[in-house]
Amino acid sequence: MPFPIPDHLPLDISSNVLSKFDSVTSQSLNSSFASSCRAELDESIRLTKTKIHDRICADSSSFQRQLSSAKSFKERLDTLSRHVQALSVTLSDSKSGLVPVLLEALEAHQLLAQESLNVDVLSDSLSHLSECRAQLDALQKLVDAGDLPPAVVACHALSSLLILVPGPLKDASVVSEMQTRLRVLSNRMEELLSDAYTKSVVVNASEVIIKPFVLVPRSLKPLPLSSVLSSISSASLAVHLSTLRRDILTHYIECSFDQPTSLTVSAMQDTSGALMHVLGRFPSPPNTTDTVSPLANVSTALDFLHKQLFPVLPLPHKHSFPRSLSKPISTAILARLLIPGLPSQLEALPAFLQIVNKAVDLEDKYIVGMLDASSERDIKAWVNNVCTHYERQRRSHILNSARKLIIQSISSSEPTFYAQLPLLQEIPDNAGLAPSDEGDAWGLDDDGQSSNAGSSRSAPEEENVWGFDDDQQGETETQQADPVEVVEEDPGDAWGWNDEEHAPEELVQAEDTWDDPWGEEPALSEVTPAVRTVPVSSQLPPANSAHATQRVSRPTDGTSRYPSKSGLITEPYLVSTLAKSIIHTVEDALHEGQGLSSSGIFPTSSTSTTTPGTLIMQSGALVLDLYRAVYPIVAAARLVRPGDVMKFSNNCCWLAEEVGRLVVHERAVLVVKDKLEECKSVLQVLADSWYQDGIDIQRTALCDILASAKGFTDTSDQDRYDDCEMSISRVVREIRSAANAWKPVLPKSKYYTAVGAIVEVSLQRILENILAIPDIPEVESHKLSELCRILAALEGLFVEDFSESSFVVSYVPSWLKFSYLSELLEASMADLTYLFGEGALVDFEVDELAKLVRALFADTPLRTNTLDKIMGGHPVR
Repeated sequence: MPFPIPDHLPLDISSNVLSKFDSVTSQSLNSSFASSCRAELDESIRLTKTKIHDRICADSSSFQRQLSSAKSFKERLDTLSRHVQALSVTLSDSKSGLVPVLLEALEAHQLLAQESLNVDVLSDSLSHLSECRAQLDALQKLVDAGDLPPAVVACHALSSLLILVPGPLKDASVVSEMQTRLRVLSNRMEELLSDAYTKSVVVNASEVIIKPFVLVPRSLKPLPLSSVLSSISSASLAVHLSTLRRDILTHYIECSFDQPTSLTVSAMQDTSGALMHVLGRFPSPPNTTDTVSPLANVSTALDFLHKQLFPVLPLPHKHSFPRSLSKPISTAILARLLIPGLPSQLEALPAFLQIVNKAVDLEDKYIVGMLDASSERDIKAWVNNVCTHYERQRRSHILNSARKLIIQSISSSEPTFYAQLPLLQEIPDNAGLAPSDEGDAWGLDDDGQSSNAGSSRSAPEEENVWGFDDDQQGETETQQADPVEVVEEDPGDAWGWNDEEHAPEELVQAEDTWDDPWGEEPALSEVTPAVRTVPVSSQLPPANSAHATQRVSRPTDGTSRYPSKSGLITEPYLVSTLAKSIIHTVEDALHEGQGLSSSGIFPTSSTSTTTPGTLIMQSGALVLDLYRAVYPIVAAARLVRPGDVMKFSNNCCWLAEEVGRLVVHERAVLVVKDKLEECKSVLQVLADSWYQDGIDIQRTALCDILASAKGFTDTSDQDRYDDCEMSISRVVREIRSAANAWKPVLPKSKYYTAVGAIVEVSLQRILENILAIPDIPEVESHKLSELCRILAALEGLFVEDFSESSFVVSYVPSWLKFSYLSELLEASMADLTYLFGEGALVDFEVDELAKLVRALFADTPLRTNTLDKIMGGHPVR
């Protein structure tokens, strides 16, 4: 069985012994094994004792000293234990111990202190209750006697006493009863004071009554209004004053601006004989138009309040209540008198400025002086910018009128008139583009000579050259003599403002010329040519093209161009009267701004950044911007038609021209010259953009139609030929339709340029498709030639006099090339070689001719020789 191992044995010995016991089995555990283990342990104990003894012997003196110290500690510990036990008996003994005796004495002292404290608290509570009782009785007597101001003071004192009630009385029923009675009396006093206020200050729609003294129930003498106001609670007084401010502003300030009103101040006695001050309000006669009376009413009302009410207000409200009236009064004067009364005509400004000055004086005297609102001078700030306010209102009115004018013009068909477009390039008769023997070929001399006195040709010479008969010569001489008359011109004519008045005399020729479209061409003798103009967009045919010199001509200048008053040659074009209304509005704004600036009504202020009239003059440019922004939106449904697109372009062009004239001739535009010049530039860009857009829309439509022909291939098939023929016919119809829509709208130069552009894109697309066909059999070549000849009918669009040749080449550069293509499709190799050798095919590139020869003719030595000749380049002449 296990046994304890002595602690003083080394750990290794005990571990070895335990290990042996752990490894022993029941067979090996016997007496000999136990004896050996015991012997081993005894030996270990002996060795340990020997070591201890040797250690003591080695330092005997230290051992003896430590042994004696240990004995001494033990003796003192025993002595201390005996003393502690004796002290514990002395302190804790139940009969004679010090602690029980002390606790008994403390308990007796505590009972005595508690009895004394209870007596003191009872005395203080009874004293406080007695004082509260006395205060409550006094308050009751004051309320019963109607002496309310002292009662209010007593009420506050009693309330303070009840708040400071001793702790033991906080939950006492007697204190709750006193608090209830105090609350009842306080409510009663508040009710009596409110009733006194309502009797002293009466405000209704017809009068304001203020009584300096008021008699309350059971009161022996009337109470002063100042005492009543100072006695009312702050919350109740704030409500009363808020209601008073609202009623005064509604019935006596704002109402004075809304309807004619007269205010009177009087003093009288009521039925009881008490004095009262009355501010009476009476409606003025309906025909009263004096706009200064509202300001007088405001002055009367404020004087009344300043004398009768403001002095009796309690100190917290003596300054805050008058100041609270300043902002609403300033707002009422601005919102109900000055801003609505701002005139829309310059003639009404002097009378309005008188009212403005009186409003400023009222603000200085009453709002700033009386109501002590020195930091806020809204009226003065508004008056300092009254010129700007007037101009902004006028600008808004001008822009609104222009916007309505633009929108109304869309709801009905727009009236139009014919304006005159100055031509860009003037060429004298004696400085033609070609010698005199080439004039017939180009049609440059169709107009005859100038009617100026300095002409180098006489009348007989003109007859020999042009073959005019005597009647034509007489008519020409008659029209030459007409401009000699000296007529004093109206300044408005220079701007076209009087076009309506002179329309029957000045525009009848233009209208007859351009109606249906352009109408019947007048005889050359019916027009007085002065200067011949070459369109800028015209392109001359190649000089070495013999075919060109035989077929090219120019549009007759005399059929649509007229000398203007400045001596320039002009062309009529259609413009909407809306544009004239817009330019009238612009000019009116410039004149109005100049009139305001020169009137001196608003002197230039040192703090102002703009001079008077500038904003109104700037409205002219804003009207033009408004037209550019609004019209394309509201007229979007109309601007999908070709004619209306070009008409809008004409409107912008005419407006740009008129704005340019305003910039040059109007003195008023110096301030806004840069802005008007910018508007002119933008309008001209807009005119050119819409003009080009109108052309591009037609180009896109024509390209879409030609795309349905699928490259004009396989035309030997009848169905394919019919499809191609239908596409070509649609192209011709679309071009004629666009030309018919543009002819009465555009000036002649722009008209031919636009029509030439859409014809040119059609011819180029067809040329590209046909020249791209790699192989053209004989049947297809005849079919393609027939298709190309359909477009020859478009040449009639460029003929004005069918006795003369057309001028299609001037506006359709590819016309000769396209015409030769229709001939080459059916020409023989010899014809093609001859035309090439004569230089008639210079419009074709060498590669294009080579490709066409390969597509039309079989591969033979003759074709090879022809190709070699073509690849050598066009012949030089």
